[in-house]
Amino acid sequence: MERRTIEPRAGWQQTVEQQGLIYPLTRYPDDSLRPYWDESAYYAFSLPEVEALEEVVEELHRMCLAAAEHIVTENRFADLGITDPRVVRAVAEAWRRRGELPSVYGRFDLRYDGTGPAKMLEYNADTPTSLVEAASPQWFWMEDRFPGADQWNSLHERLVAAWKKQAALLPPGSPLYFAHSADDELGEDLMTVAYLKETAEQAGLDTDWISVEEIGWDPLSGRFVDNQLRFIRSCFKLYPWEWLTTDRFADHVLDTLDNGGGTGTTLWIEPAWKMLLSNKALLAVLWELYPGHPNLLPAHLDGPRELATTQGYVAKPLLGREGAGVTVHAPGAAPVVREDELCCYQELAPLPSFDGNHVVLGAWVVDGESAGLGIRESSGLVTDEYARFLPHVIL
Repeated sequence: MERRTIEPRAGWQQTVEQQGLIYPLTRYPDDSLRPYWDESAYYAFSLPEVEALEEVVEELHRMCLAAAEHIVTENRFADLGITDPRVVRAVAEAWRRRGELPSVYGRFDLRYDGTGPAKMLEYNADTPTSLVEAASPQWFWMEDRFPGADQWNSLHERLVAAWKKQAALLPPGSPLYFAHSADDELGEDLMTVAYLKETAEQAGLDTDWISVEEIGWDPLSGRFVDNQLRFIRSCFKLYPWEWLTTDRFADHVLDTLDNGGGTGTTLWIEPAWKMLLSNKALLAVLWELYPGHPNLLPAHLDGPRELATTQGYVAKPLLGREGAGVTVHAPGAAPVVREDELCCYQELAPLPSFDGNHVVLGAWVVDGESAGLGIRESSGLVTDEYARFLPHVIL
């Protein structure tokens, strides 16, 4: 794994926008615009390196499924902050009937520097973004800059194959809706949903658009409807389950939830059991089940324990996103147990620095199999909304 500088292509911004990346620039607090898609450098990997990382990703995914089984069978929902009995029942039923529910994709965030084993930082298995840039613009960048080379990237074909495979699980006779929140100012959610909708259409599915805010409730039929009053029988939502089960329509969501077998009226993708994998408490459960595993970092739910005096630790809100609420604690500092919200306390493993840039690998899983890589760089130790996306190539 090496970081190499390179001259950006002439007209790169227009090029990546035409390839689906509608926000190639990030606006900073000083109102300046700087590249989000950054092709002034790239990362080079060897084929054995990528093959080893693919094996790690698929093993981690299997371990996460085992952890989900443990959470359900041992009734450890409270450790995840899931205390509403109705939500517990919905998630448990979704897990037990997971073979009847479509589930498409997820993204592991890994710490890796090209030398030691990759370490799992978290798993976003419910609403992961940065998909479009990983699947499309970086592939075309490679073809432009390194024709004949390869890339850890089979995202597009695997997504199309996943929709084809799972089409039989969708309710017949109605379109699969794709929903995002209209509150998304950057357009990231819209872009992600548009791309996933395209892959579903290439798989032969009948699809339609809707924003989450446009989804209506028909009290006469007791069903969710679109803005033309058509029943919504299935919907891919880039809208987290913790919001879906707590906002003002939560009761309706739970009352009409199709959890497999046609027992309700609306089937949501990703399914409710993905709440078990996108919660940072998963990190502590994994460490309990697989202590000392080379691809895991020590993690606890009741406080930093020995981490405060050994390696230091990171306190992660169980449901945080894009680094929100994350605090970093150096070794030797007085241990702090957060009282404002539930957290997971994970060993501090500073992101590797390449030319002063802190790097995290986003390793994609589609239909349970390793599918691709996206790399983000940040100026600090926490990967936040100002991170930059850099392409990669296998040389």
